[in-house]
Amino acid sequence: MIQIALIGLGAGAAAALLFASIASGSLLSVILFYLAPLPIMIAAIGWAHWAGLVAALGAAVTLGTIFGGVFLLGFLTSAGLPAWWLSYLAMLSRSSSDNTADIEWYPPGRLAVWAAALAASFVGMAILTFGTDYEAFRTGLAATVERFIALQSSDGSLVPGESHKQFTDLLVAAIPPTAASVTTITLIVNLGLAARIVKFSGLLHRPWPDLTAMTFPLLAAIALAIAAVASFFGGLVGVIASAITAALLMAFGVLGFAVLHTLTRGINARPFVLGAAYGAVIVFGWPILALCLLGLAETAFRVRARLAPKASPPAPH
Repeated sequence: MIQIALIGLGAGAAAALLFASIASGSLLSVILFYLAPLPIMIAAIGWAHWAGLVAALGAAVTLGTIFGGVFLLGFLTSAGLPAWWLSYLAMLSRSSSDNTADIEWYPPGRLAVWAAALAASFVGMAILTFGTDYEAFRTGLAATVERFIALQSSDGSLVPGESHKQFTDLLVAAIPPTAASVTTITLIVNLGLAARIVKFSGLLHRPWPDLTAMTFPLLAAIALAIAAVASFFGGLVGVIASAITAALLMAFGVLGFAVLHTLTRGINARPFVLGAAYGAVIVFGWPILALCLLGLAETAFRVRARLAPKASPPAPH
């Protein structure tokens, strides 16, 4: 138990340093900031989820002591507790339902859905910190955005013009869904990195899952449809619904990539197709919507079962 506590404290210190690096404002600090969940996930997956919990709480207390309550709550809700919970689920197992000796591990598709749910919850709580009505939220977030613009303007990097108010309003509308999307992808990528690191170190106690075979529960598609409709509502409900929609879309985009990996098996141009898909999403962003639609189609119509290349029968001897 002492070893687990020490590992957790060490991982928490690393996570706190990564998260606090955002205060420097450099481009590298943004990358380090997004890696803050990684040490917690490594500790939880490689040793025990208790080590991950110690890391999350220890990092939060450290950040709160040095930078204040905003950093404490921000870390706990966006990185600390989500990282611990996803790692806990990733190592969750049970006996097979058919009463054999096989062990069923928590499926990766549900982990992706959980990442979206946690990201949407974080953004929803952040929205409510500005107020419980739309005007309070808009005024508070707009003031924060304008303070940031003013800081940038003092450095000469951004000078507000006549369209300053319109630009601020655009940012206010875009920030919640963007934050939900980025948080979802950050959690999923960090979980994959942590599992790979632990696997290479020989500490991974579960078999590596076939990520291309991941599936989503139908409830995830239903939740996406409801959130998408609610996002057209006015007020705070519409803002929170837009964040939920964006988070779930990112999760379905991940499923879309899994489907694409399966459908391109056996194709000579597979490296080019996959490389082009990943490159387009990284460079332009919006092509992820096509992968989201592919993920939704898989959930509704089982595209892989219908279109995936079938394994050829063994050659006769």
